[in-house]
Amino acid sequence: MINAEDVFAQKQEHEWITNAKAGDRSAFNHLYKLHVGRVYALCLRMLSSRDQADDVAQEVFVQVWLKIENFRGDAKFSTWLHSVATNTVLTHMRKQKSWVQKVFSIEDNPQAEQAGNEIEDLSDLDKMILRLPERARIVFVLFAVEGYRHEEIATMLNMAVGSSKSHFHRARTLLKEWL
Repeated sequence: MINAEDVFAQKQEHEWITNAKAGDRSAFNHLYKLHVGRVYALCLRMLSSRDQADDVAQEVFVQVWLKIENFRGDAKFSTWLHSVATNTVLTHMRKQKSWVQKVFSIEDNPQAEQAGNEIEDLSDLDKMILRLPERARIVFVLFAVEGYRHEEIATMLNMAVGSSKSHFHRARTLLKEWL
């Protein structure tokens, strides 16, 4: 059964995208308001820091504004947007610290646990996700929340597919223990 509200919302979003491509800031603002919550949630889950999530979410929309003409409409806008968001988060993380430094510092990272405990407005599961070791958290979010395949995650994070699966298994095991 076709839902008239969904059809109207899709048509409205398509109109905003077309107008934003033409430089209409008001249309882009509508797209921003429609999608900022999910983009912020992705950033927060991956970064485990509200301040960084705020900054990176804004950077995502700056990138979307600059690259919106590249959106061809082959996939849903939200799919393209979340690809931009994921890449922006990963770029941010690489700039903050090299991956080697992070691997050696993630196991005993009290900031991640503290961040998970300080953010009261998150669900219990989200708080636990923030407590995960960084690599396990990133793989878990990309696989279980965002729906990427392990092959895609391995390419994004420059790791073996088996490592992606291992990090996911570790995250899942820790989450089960904490539940």
